[in-house]
Amino acid sequence: MTPDPAPRRRPWRRRATPYLFLTPFFALFAIFWVYPIAYSFVLSFLNTRQRPWTLDWDFNWGRLIQDEYFWNALGNTMLILVVQVPIMLAFATLLAVAFSSDLLKFKGFFRFAFFAPLVLGAVPYSAVFRLIFNEQYGVLNYALTAIGLPSVSWLYESTPALVTIMIAMTWRWTGYNAVILLSGLQSIPATLYEAAKIDGATGVQRFFLITIPMLRPVLLFTFVLSTIGTLQLFTEPWLITTTGPGNATETLVTYLYQQGFRSFNFGYASAIAYSVAIIAAIFSILQIRLVGGREVER
Repeated sequence: MTPDPAPRRRPWRRRATPYLFLTPFFALFAIFWVYPIAYSFVLSFLNTRQRPWTLDWDFNWGRLIQDEYFWNALGNTMLILVVQVPIMLAFATLLAVAFSSDLLKFKGFFRFAFFAPLVLGAVPYSAVFRLIFNEQYGVLNYALTAIGLPSVSWLYESTPALVTIMIAMTWRWTGYNAVILLSGLQSIPATLYEAAKIDGATGVQRFFLITIPMLRPVLLFTFVLSTIGTLQLFTEPWLITTTGPGNATETLVTYLYQQGFRSFNFGYASAIAYSVAIIAAIFSILQIRLVGGREVER
């Protein structure tokens, strides 16, 4: 009588079962994530301005170095990154401290109120800001003239347009970062504050000597996220100022969009996309190395 071969197959089937369940995910992941990224990398080395597309190693990447519009978009993006992100994170830190204070009543309401801008859709939020900053009938200029100040052409002058973008981004993302920082604040032991208070430390001293150092890893996390988000900035310049006036609010991603989906220059758009990814990686590594410190590395 021959032994039943089924018991020999069962261990193999048992080991293979998890992979069979994961197969649909890996298939979709490969089709909709891995393949587009790999294909766009190949596109960045193709001349897509002629038919058939031909391999030209320097056609797109060489153009990046000489393209004044690309450098203008990069400069605008870097200006927003350097000015808006630190201001936003400073406001977010102060909000997080206020949210955790025992003096604040209705904490849940205020946390939701400041987080709510992120819940709004991009189109209505941008439309509201276009109305607020409208030169002729915007409520902001109405308030300025009411107190004797001149009205400002927020959407049709270079510097005011950039300021408008920064204000809109700060309004939308400050509450989001405050909630993240609040989670870090809640992990700080209360005994540290009690000991510092007994030693005679003031509230300001406790903030700078305890809160900020203990929040360092979470601040780094929000800093990296905000940096990557700013390098991917598209919604506000495109919907509020339409990248104007005169490309004054053009960013890397709006320029990428125009090259890829307005001019159908997919090769050059892919080169811009990879340049954004490289810049984001460089900034993230620098921030972790310079700001993170040993606490984050451990």
